[in-house]
Amino acid sequence: MSWLPIFLAAGLLTFATRLSFIALLGHEGFPPLLKRALRFVPPAVLSAIICMEVVVRDGAPALGAGNVRLLAAALAALVAWRTRSVLLTVSIGMAALWTIQSLL
Repeated sequence: MSWLPIFLAAGLLTFATRLSFIALLGHEGFPPLLKRALRFVPPAVLSAIICMEVVVRDGAPALGAGNVRLLAAALAALVAWRTRSVLLTVSIGMAALWTIQSLL
């Protein structure tokens, strides 16, 4: 079975979805309520992706001290809260993860 038609269909559907917002609301702009709601989409999506990767291990919640990703994420969250620097947060979080993993 060729995957090309599936990839083309997915690409066209994604393009059509994004184009619909531009074509329908591009010349008028978004209503203020929609603008306020859309501000929270990227943090919500990113949080959902990160939480699943950090908290769930082998299909079950892993909230103990043995979860090295949770420890590194907690340190990264502290750095993000104090510095508000994305680059510093990612750098320290990854360094903490690698350091903790190498020690175990």
